[in-house]
Amino acid sequence: MANRLAQSTSPYLLQHQDNPVDWQEWGPEAFAEARQRDVPVLLSVGYAACHWCHVMAHESFEDDDVARVLNAGFVAVKVDREERPDIDAVYMAATTALTGHGGWPMTCVLTPDGDPFFGGTYFPKGQFLQLLAGVTDAWTSQRDRVLESGAHIASRLRELAAPVTGQPLDEAALEQAAVQLRGQFDHAAAGFGGAPKFPPSMVLEFLLRHHARTGSADALAMASSTCEAMARGGLYDQLGGGFARYSVDARWVVPHFEKMLYDNAQLLRVYTHLHRATGDPLARRVALETADFLLHDLRTDEGGLASALDADTDGVEGLTYAWTPTQLVELLGEEDGARAATLLSVTTTGTFEHGSSTLQLLADPDDAVWWAEVRQRLFDSRQTRPQPGRDDKVVTSWNGLAIAGLADIGTLLGQPDLVEAARVCAEFVVSTHLVEGRLRRTSRAGVVGTAAGVADDYGNLAEGLLALHQATGDAKWLAVAQDLLTTAVDRFGAEDDGFHDTSDDAEALFTRPRSAADNAEPSGQSALAGALLTCSALTGDPAMRARADAALAASGQLAARDPRFGGWALAVAEASITGPLQVAIVGDGPAADELAAVTRRSASPGLVVVHGEPDAPGHPLLAQRPLVEGAAAAYVCRGFVCDAPVTDVAALTAALAR
Repeated sequence: MANRLAQSTSPYLLQHQDNPVDWQEWGPEAFAEARQRDVPVLLSVGYAACHWCHVMAHESFEDDDVARVLNAGFVAVKVDREERPDIDAVYMAATTALTGHGGWPMTCVLTPDGDPFFGGTYFPKGQFLQLLAGVTDAWTSQRDRVLESGAHIASRLRELAAPVTGQPLDEAALEQAAVQLRGQFDHAAAGFGGAPKFPPSMVLEFLLRHHARTGSADALAMASSTCEAMARGGLYDQLGGGFARYSVDARWVVPHFEKMLYDNAQLLRVYTHLHRATGDPLARRVALETADFLLHDLRTDEGGLASALDADTDGVEGLTYAWTPTQLVELLGEEDGARAATLLSVTTTGTFEHGSSTLQLLADPDDAVWWAEVRQRLFDSRQTRPQPGRDDKVVTSWNGLAIAGLADIGTLLGQPDLVEAARVCAEFVVSTHLVEGRLRRTSRAGVVGTAAGVADDYGNLAEGLLALHQATGDAKWLAVAQDLLTTAVDRFGAEDDGFHDTSDDAEALFTRPRSAADNAEPSGQSALAGALLTCSALTGDPAMRARADAALAASGQLAARDPRFGGWALAVAEASITGPLQVAIVGDGPAADELAAVTRRSASPGLVVVHGEPDAPGHPLLAQRPLVEGAAAAYVCRGFVCDAPVTDVAALTAALAR
């Protein structure tokens, strides 16, 4: 018999609807029941593509013995961290404070008032039953100590969320961040730190912008070598495109196979910008293949983009993706199979599990035509295997990241179909997720959810719409982005001019969540800072510029202390210091198009570009900027100080290079 998750719109919660555990969703009813029954709340947080969430589900939540204990002594609550990042954030902070580490599945025990008094992650069945027994005993015989502990933890975490002292991210701070990153750089395998190794998307964007502003060869080398190592290793899907969540080893060989929209959306943009900076054909290929992956594997019927592909297939991690030499020979024949095994590092002992190997492409094939044919045959054969499940909910924030990436690559690489895909995605998200002027976090099958949007939803969607505005010239996207940012400033602002993760009228948790850390995606604070800066450049609004710089200062301490967790704040600071660079191109026809193309090839960190007719409605940068003697012209401004207009490519190139 289905439990109380059967009506959920979350794919993760629906995975648990047939558990014998009497799960219910987060809400006042669950805590009211806990008070009425005088039992604690067992909070389990995860997400649909999480491998160890599935393992704990099979071992414990599908087990009748565990269910009997859990149902008798607790109110069991399931939360999808991707739908409710606010709940995840505050209880992950508690778990990390209690244990020194965090992760998913997250297992917390709460008082009926929501205060956490125990936190952990994955537990095997035996340990989980011991935990439940221990908590039940403590709740029964040491109630005062339990309540005091929960209240103390909640109070301490509220103190940590207090306003911070601002620290501007000036040129010296950005230089020091680059030096720190060099000290943490893996010179042997690229990337930062050891295993497990995650794609440092926002740090790479910072390094590319730092190189563009300063000419630092060191910054470019770190970005280029990391991008190449990731793209050639098992982290990247050499057949279908797209990146896995992380590498379990330090050399990018064996991925954790889940493929997340937020990773791929950001990396799409990074590889596009790397190609712009260097002309690297590998970066171009990977960017285009990643865009194809997004649209082939994640696009929904409504035009949005789904959240993830699962790490598991039929309960086996990597089942879809791993190969043996025998399988290659059976498919391709003796000669081509052996040749493909050598090219793709598929060995007889295996680089993954059970003698199988992940696919790596450590060098370009010497016969591109042969490889294209073999790659297609391998991909077609792989499509006949069981495929990983798809988490098909559409998350506002991550779709904003994808809109930005698709708009950028479509414009820079001359792919109008990708700009159109960005437009269709934006139309869906804005029309469905924007309800009475406020964003909702998710939708599924075209039906919007009830969870309110958080700060990164507003910041990342605005960022995407501003990129789309520049790619299409459609003033509508600038207007929607301005409205979103105005709402965010009003509703999410903090006392220190940074931003909370939740709005001032959001559901009250034991503390109001707030983080300046750029982790797997930009924090809400840095996402809003970046979008505010871009919007100020496109509109000439000095108040937005000031608000962006204040938010950056609120992130300054963390970004300066550990730049690996301040990548987007550092990238936005590079754009702020650079000016930003505003370019308005008026006129149409081949001459205007050439001026626009030259401008967009500039790697200036703070570049915004608008192309249209003089005084076009809804385009502040085109106001009072006429043609020059009837010819198309480019108006170049830095920090709201403008050069004389230019009409030829050579003069524009010189102006952009200054």
